[in-house]
Amino acid sequence: MDLTFAGVLADAATRLGEALKSARHPMHAPVIGTADGDLRIMVLREATPDLSCLRFNTDWRSPKARLIANGGPVSVLAYDPTARVQLRMQGQGRIERTGPIADAAWSAAQLSSKRCYLATSGPGAVLDGPGAALPEHMLNRSPTADEAEQGRQNFAVLLVEVQTLDWLQLTHHGGVRARFVRFSAADDWQAAWVAP
Repeated sequence: MDLTFAGVLADAATRLGEALKSARHPMHAPVIGTADGDLRIMVLREATPDLSCLRFNTDWRSPKARLIANGGPVSVLAYDPTARVQLRMQGQGRIERTGPIADAAWSAAQLSSKRCYLATSGPGAVLDGPGAALPEHMLNRSPTADEAEQGRQNFAVLLVEVQTLDWLQLTHHGGVRARFVRFSAADDWQAAWVAP
């Protein structure tokens, strides 16, 4: 591993890029935090090579979508236990329900993934008993393309403009940690080595 600032950024970008390709990659489903202190695991759907933006799919009816809406702080935590590398990112989030980014994300989603947007109640809604909020006829199968389109109204994307990146590799020698900060994705990173 190239222990320079450029090498560390390349390592983070490579790890997230690999996480996009495989559901088995340990960073495929990082922990996402919002300003209310709530945490949840979400599947990483896109990470730009320059680490300027991360994309996740979400249900518009979820509390986090309403909380973030047109702008709100979001934190992202990903960890690879084999390599012992942790990525902590923070940035400004926004939710998009319409437009080319949301449309492209919806088109790229598999039918089995679109099924969750057919739920009769949004995430966090109180139910009469245990189980999914899916219609009975959707419980054990993926929807057809026509059926899935009914869920488009509930679909949105969470975009996170990454403004800080904290890269940590734990080792038996004590570890190595680098912190990167920028005001916006258009700015250059300001980097520093920090104590693990």
